[in-house]
Amino acid sequence: MHPPKRALKFLRWFCRQDYIEELEGDLTEVFEKQYEQSPLKAKWQFCWTVIRYFRPEFIKSFKINYHLNTSAMFRHNFLLTYRTFKRYKTSFFINLIGLSTGLACALLIYLWVLDELQVDKFHEKDDQLFLVMGNQHYSDGIFTAATTPGLLAETLAEEMPEIEFATAVSSTNTYNLSLGDTYIKGMGIHASQDYFNTFSYQLIQGNKDQVLANKNSIVLSKTLATTLFLAPENSIGKTVSFQNHQQYQVSGVFEDTPANSSVQFDFVLSFEAYKTENPWVLEWGNNGTRTYLVLSKGTNPSHFNEKIDDFINNRTAGLDISLFLKPYADHYLYGNYKNGIQAGGRIAYVKLFSIIALFILVIACINFMNLSTAKASRRIKEVGIKKAIGAHRHSLIFQFLEEALTMVFIAEITAIVLVALFLPQFNYLTGKQLSLQFAPYLIYSFLVIALLAGLVAGSYPAMYLSNFNPATMLRGGRSGTVSTSVGELLVRKGLVVFQFTISVILIVAVVVVYKQITFIQTKNLGYNKDNILHFEIEGKVKEKQETFLSEIKRLPGIVNASSMAHSMVEGGNTTGGIRWEGKSPDDLIPFEFINVNYDMIETLGIEMAAGRAFSSNFISDSTKIIFNEAAIDLMGLSDPIGKVVNLWGKDRQIIGVAKNFHFASLHETVKPLLFRLAPEKSTRIIAKIEAGKEKETISALQKFYHQYNAGFPFDYQFLDDDYQRLYASEQRVSTLSKYFAGMAILISCLGLFGLAAFTAERRLKEIGIRKILGSTDWSIVYLLSSDFTKMVLVAIVIALPISYFIATKWLEGFAFKIDLEWWYFVGAGLVALLIAWFTVGLQTIKAARVNPTDCLKDE
Repeated sequence: MHPPKRALKFLRWFCRQDYIEELEGDLTEVFEKQYEQSPLKAKWQFCWTVIRYFRPEFIKSFKINYHLNTSAMFRHNFLLTYRTFKRYKTSFFINLIGLSTGLACALLIYLWVLDELQVDKFHEKDDQLFLVMGNQHYSDGIFTAATTPGLLAETLAEEMPEIEFATAVSSTNTYNLSLGDTYIKGMGIHASQDYFNTFSYQLIQGNKDQVLANKNSIVLSKTLATTLFLAPENSIGKTVSFQNHQQYQVSGVFEDTPANSSVQFDFVLSFEAYKTENPWVLEWGNNGTRTYLVLSKGTNPSHFNEKIDDFINNRTAGLDISLFLKPYADHYLYGNYKNGIQAGGRIAYVKLFSIIALFILVIACINFMNLSTAKASRRIKEVGIKKAIGAHRHSLIFQFLEEALTMVFIAEITAIVLVALFLPQFNYLTGKQLSLQFAPYLIYSFLVIALLAGLVAGSYPAMYLSNFNPATMLRGGRSGTVSTSVGELLVRKGLVVFQFTISVILIVAVVVVYKQITFIQTKNLGYNKDNILHFEIEGKVKEKQETFLSEIKRLPGIVNASSMAHSMVEGGNTTGGIRWEGKSPDDLIPFEFINVNYDMIETLGIEMAAGRAFSSNFISDSTKIIFNEAAIDLMGLSDPIGKVVNLWGKDRQIIGVAKNFHFASLHETVKPLLFRLAPEKSTRIIAKIEAGKEKETISALQKFYHQYNAGFPFDYQFLDDDYQRLYASEQRVSTLSKYFAGMAILISCLGLFGLAAFTAERRLKEIGIRKILGSTDWSIVYLLSSDFTKMVLVAIVIALPISYFIATKWLEGFAFKIDLEWWYFVGAGLVALLIAWFTVGLQTIKAARVNPTDCLKDE
């Protein structure tokens, strides 16, 4: 078998002359021998030999010509793109506004999503860092808690060799620090000795192994140390006063907690000091602190979970708690549990806004695609001539893709400018500290987003325009028209339908979220949260609480005052230690409980369904108990007043039943609750202020507080503000959905505006003839707008069931929610239709009023 003649011709043409004769003989002999053994191997060997002896001058010429041709092609395409943009300014600006707006929205959401995904990811041992959580098993289900007993961290560290570091951390609270005449309120935590080994908060001063070794040590943030001592290095070894009664020595200074840390604090105290102040921490039956572990590398978390599953149950009776580990960085996004199973969290909003960003970007790309294909008649002769003189389809595709990418990159630059302008307002809405620091990963991300948008936006127009038949295009003469197939029309209309489907869904979402937030804000909670302020009990107020309450009740404008141990918006503590007649000893049923003082129920305006509230007129009320209606229903007690229940081994008589009220989020149902009279456990003062006299009453209260409790700032909050903060996420979703829905509608309308303009332009002669034959302006308007109306109506029909499903799923997260009224959906559809009519009407009315002479004079 001889080498193919074409191969030998290729050899003579491309290889060096001094090798040709030798190569022909050798290759023929080698080829014949190898072909018998392996034809495929023989062909590859032949090709490789030819490549080895290529002419250097040919290779050099090929490289030069390739680069010259490529460079010329880019310059030529760029020049055509520039001329196209300059000639068709209207379509250029429509595309620029649509794409830049869509990209700006996408970039803003991308920055927000990126920040959310990076929360708590900065710790050096992130892959080894875990939060210990517990599933408390009750008769009616499982309650998952992130808090554990205070002794758990040190006990686990002693007994489990897999643990590298273990840390117990208290909840973050506001405390008073002072140095001389300087008083500062700061957020502080108590933590175990290995806190700075467990977490990567950078120490500027001090040794992370020793800064919390001493019970009376305090570690300050850089800002706090600078405020108190002018410079961080000046603070080491100095003493600050904590709560104006205890002295702590500064043992270290850390860099301010990063913005992407889920826990923000200004100083850290020793956990040993916390044990002294809070002896309940030493009991295995009490939760209230968080336990963090750093496992040794190679430790299997699943196997470790099996070891600690019954760790608490083996140390205390009456509890059924299963411990398990959760990666620390995951808790921020995946913090919700239902019946012991992870059920979302903030990740739901990350997914939601990611989808919104994608849809807005797709809508913007659809505009470009529709406008590019709609104005195809303008490019007919250009494509036809190029094809007639031998241009390949792939070169035309490359030209139109380059045009689309150029458009997108111009829009990207515009979008970055818009993001820079609106980022401060976006940060205000989201509560973030986002910035446009152009790190390499951010630049690459923006370029990738632009590239993908350009390919998506330009691919269909490139394929569509490059597929024209030159003969068909060039025989149209001066008219320059091209027939449109049914498939092309369906694609174009389908894209418009998709745009308005998304727009209608977003309009419904805005309406439903707004109505639900309004419902939350106006719902009767079962207590009066208006004009009620509260502040922490500290200093002299803590020592002489009753005296303080008696004094402020005399102040003008104070309607009533009391104290309690819990927040009205965060719920109370949970206990399963209650027994009553008829209850099975094996049943473990959770009750919320709130420690209160006299007059608390009256101050908050909680109504009694039966019996009475606690009263100082009855000395024995400290042994009594009050339940809410949900608790009485659960216990199945009829005529409960006077009956006796057992709480933590002590009998208590029921003296009252409070009507159900919401002491937590409306995401949850009203749970069984009990009130216990325990003024000594109160942590905050609550005061009801007379309406209309807020300013002067607060001023008088502040003056009296400074006199009574010198050295402590009067730092108060209003209860209704606390309630609003409870739904901060929903408020942000509501606000952001309004803006993004508006952007989606704006971009969709831009595309519709452009399509209407090109449709009117394409049918200008038809309009002139119809007007000559007697058609009225309104009949022309109807003719031009009917197709667009049909598309929007189809979008509404598709969007309404989808939006109903989405709204229903979102509302499932609330135990108390609005009813989905029909007019939410019909109204959203009508709004979309009216906006579409207005957009199209701007062009159709203009086209309908054109002078027929101007339409037909060129014929």
